[in-house]
Amino acid sequence: MEERIYNMSVRNIIYIPDKRLRTVAEPVAEINKDIHILIDDMFETMYKALGFGLAAPQIGVLKRVIVMDCSDEEDEKQDPIAMINPEITFFSEEKRAYKEGCLSIPEILEEIERPDNIRVKYTNIDGKIIEREADGLLATCIQHEVDHLNGKLFIDYLSRLKRDRIIKKFQKLARRRAG
Repeated sequence: MEERIYNMSVRNIIYIPDKRLRTVAEPVAEINKDIHILIDDMFETMYKALGFGLAAPQIGVLKRVIVMDCSDEEDEKQDPIAMINPEITFFSEEKRAYKEGCLSIPEILEEIERPDNIRVKYTNIDGKIIEREADGLLATCIQHEVDHLNGKLFIDYLSRLKRDRIIKKFQKLARRRAG
C-alpha cells in the first residue's frame, strides 16, 4: 500500500438550518485520493472542534463518510475510526441514554435514548469491508453520525416543542449572520 501524505485542512462546519443537513448523502462509488483527502480533513476538522464524530454532510459534502474518535480524554492516544458507506445491520432492544451534542448545533446538549448495542458494516479507507459490533458511547456515536448521512439530526428525537425552540434559535442566528 502506498503511503498517503496530504496537507490536511480544517473545513467549515455548517449549522442548522442549512438544508444540506437534511439531505440524504450519496454512497461513495470509489475510494480514491479525493476520499482520502476528505477523510483526513474531516479528522482535522473534528479534532479542532473538539467533537467525537463528524459526518461529511456537516462540512457540506453529501457523501456517505463518517469519522469518529470516542477515546477517553484520559487516554493519551487517539482512536480514530473512518467509515465509508456505513450501514447499521443490527440494533439491540436494550436502550441507553447519553447526553448528545452536535457540531452543527453548537451548545445544545440533550439526553437521547438509543439502542445500546449495534452491528455496523462499512468500508474502511483501504477498501476493505468491515463488520463490527459496538456498544455504549461508540454505538451512540455511530448511530448519531449515520443519522446525519440520512438527513436526520439528534434533535429529531426530542419533543416537538424542544426541537422547534432549538430550530427557531438557529434560524434567528442564521438571519443575523446573513443580514
